[in-house]
Amino acid sequence: MYPDTNSESARLYQRARQVLPGGNSRTTVFNAPYPIYARSGRGCLVTDVDGVERLDFINNYTALIHGHLHAKVLEAVQEQLTLGTCFANPTESEIALAEELCRRVPSFERVRFVNSGTEAVMNAVKAARAFTGRRKIAKCEGLYHGSYDPVEISLDSNPDNWGKDDPTPIPYSAGTPQGVIDDVVVISYNDVAGAERILQSHAGQLAAVIIDPMPNRCGLIAASTEFLAMLRSFTERNGAMLIFDEVITFRLGYAGYQGEVGIQPDLTTMGKIIGGGFPVGALAGRAEVMSVFDPSEGKPSLPHGGTFNANPVTMAAGLASMRLLTREAFARLNALGDYAREECRRAFRVAEMPGQVTGAGSLLMLHLTDKPLRSYRDAWRNGQEQARFARLHRNLLNNGVVISSSGLGAITTPMGEREIDEFASALLTSLKELRREELASA
Repeated sequence: MYPDTNSESARLYQRARQVLPGGNSRTTVFNAPYPIYARSGRGCLVTDVDGVERLDFINNYTALIHGHLHAKVLEAVQEQLTLGTCFANPTESEIALAEELCRRVPSFERVRFVNSGTEAVMNAVKAARAFTGRRKIAKCEGLYHGSYDPVEISLDSNPDNWGKDDPTPIPYSAGTPQGVIDDVVVISYNDVAGAERILQSHAGQLAAVIIDPMPNRCGLIAASTEFLAMLRSFTERNGAMLIFDEVITFRLGYAGYQGEVGIQPDLTTMGKIIGGGFPVGALAGRAEVMSVFDPSEGKPSLPHGGTFNANPVTMAAGLASMRLLTREAFARLNALGDYAREECRRAFRVAEMPGQVTGAGSLLMLHLTDKPLRSYRDAWRNGQEQARFARLHRNLLNNGVVISSSGLGAITTPMGEREIDEFASALLTSLKELRREELASA
């Protein structure tokens, strides 16, 4: 049972604390009192260092859309390993993956590869600034776009500092320069009239508006069609770039989430699934905008390098992964997602616990509240609510299921209705356990 101070995971955590700040290199994987260390994975199962096997419903925060050790992805990687792992030269694999992405998505005319979603967002923002000659960007309160100062503004604002009406720009990290804060305009997610009013007051200064159309850190609540249409209209009228952050949502359809909602941004950032389980990021968009990176006629307006950009192992794995994601594969995944969300809702009803499930396609998020969720402020959890969800998360771990500590879950192609049923059964058991715990402590 977790936690167990005599477990191998607990021992490894104490060892890690001697050489890593807080015992890890990713804040997102920390879990109190210690994280569970993975030993291996296969398909939709992950085994920890104590030999406990669990259903993997997070698959490295949605990156492994084909689960662990998919045969076709492994074959592509092994073939590339016999040729070399990296070169001071471009390789054909980079072209092939870019062609595959451009073939799928109408807004993709040119692609640039990097090594993470954070790098993709960083370079998309820089590209928008280089193209427009403007300095400011706009983003939504509470939305995560990676570890880059400008897009971290107001990431975790709370009732004590987020402002009474219009959002107040709040730094996420200590030491964020005031100049960075001053160059970020913060708008309310899904507030069409309020956001447009704020944007209009900065119209001539904005290089870009960045939006995640179904943000994990904002409760996995989809942006309304009206909100996205307003952003598209505003940016077109005022010469700003519209950036879609599809690092996670690109898994929601054959042409990404933009293909599902029918809105084409100027730039799109990607990561996760396009690398087949290896470090990856990419930005794609209009050829005119992407030309800021072009070095073929001298120094580009946005010079950009990176030792491992378009690493051939990643490119090979990514191409194999994407080719497996046919329209039929997406239809099956999304149908499983619909089934999973409905079964989770049934679990809440049977357990007689207030709750709901948000998400779309192969993504879902659990909430221990039945209040309407439309914005970051609706989905924000206070300390008591976070503690309740931490207990549910612990119960799920002990009932054989891994999701994120915030409630995010992702479905992979090795899964079927059997795995969804196992997940829903574990959720029902976990909710009943939570209810008993709360009644006992009342």
